[in-house]
Amino acid sequence: MSQSGALQQINLKGRDFLELDDYSTEEIQYLIDLAIEIKRKHKNGEVYQPLKRKTLGLIFEKSSTRTRVSFEVGMYQLGGHALFLSKNDIQLGRGEPISDMAQVMSRYLDGIMIRTFGHDNVVELAHYASVPVINGLSDLAHPCQVLADYQTLYEQKGKLKGLKLAYIGDGNNMAHSLLIGGAKLGVHVSIASPAGYEPDPSVVAACREIAKQTGSEIVITQSPQEAVKDADAIYTDVWASMGFEEEQKERELAFADFQVNEELVQLAKPDYLFLHCLPAHRGEEVSAGVIDGPNSVIFDEAENRLHAQKALLVALLG
Repeated sequence: MSQSGALQQINLKGRDFLELDDYSTEEIQYLIDLAIEIKRKHKNGEVYQPLKRKTLGLIFEKSSTRTRVSFEVGMYQLGGHALFLSKNDIQLGRGEPISDMAQVMSRYLDGIMIRTFGHDNVVELAHYASVPVINGLSDLAHPCQVLADYQTLYEQKGKLKGLKLAYIGDGNNMAHSLLIGGAKLGVHVSIASPAGYEPDPSVVAACREIAKQTGSEIVITQSPQEAVKDADAIYTDVWASMGFEEEQKERELAFADFQVNEELVQLAKPDYLFLHCLPAHRGEEVSAGVIDGPNSVIFDEAENRLHAQKALLVALLG
């Protein structure tokens, strides 16, 4: 769908959402288009509640501000109900097996969102659950965030195919999902990471295979300058993600030359967009002048978590 065209329905009901590589280019674009349409309805004050009497369980082994609030508010706005379950309520891998928990929760709920450490937890939960499972974040992937990221780029630039996105920093779950989403959507993705912190080679290889079909270019480099040159968008993340806090000092040394600052962004296109999944550490991975500057769209991006996830919920549960 173009931003002015009619939304063509694609049936995704009952599907899991574990990573973007499980979805086709057309399906990802449909979710983005649906998110934009749902956002339009919300901004116009339209009541849109296709998920009345639907319930979503939210399993949090890793804490989060944006993920919890956006999913809870999203379900409420769609007419449904979200149930928050912290790591103290459900202890993955201890006591009750994931297989039992998945089958029991499937009899209570219409869908499950899980935010956890090991990606294998997400996969096992989805295997045994008979309701859709959404990956709210794992150590391997962060597809919900990236769906909102590409929605933001699409809204701001009017297209995705042919854009260049530069990601500077740790080759973590954000880098993986940005690579997969970019490869699927025809976005050229350049990742600049210090030696030893590159993205998973198997993810990179898979994305290069996808890119052969979509025309996307995948570049992995240790040069932030190479990655950022002529970029339409620049993305970064914290140097020490949750679970790696004990490596903070070590990572500060390794990433010292990988800060996104006023000097680096001069190499991008003048109308580049700056994105960050938040929370951000000003003065570490990004300078205050960049993240709070006129090219930054971090709060539009954060808002789009709500709309992108509402689109997911409608598509999978509606």
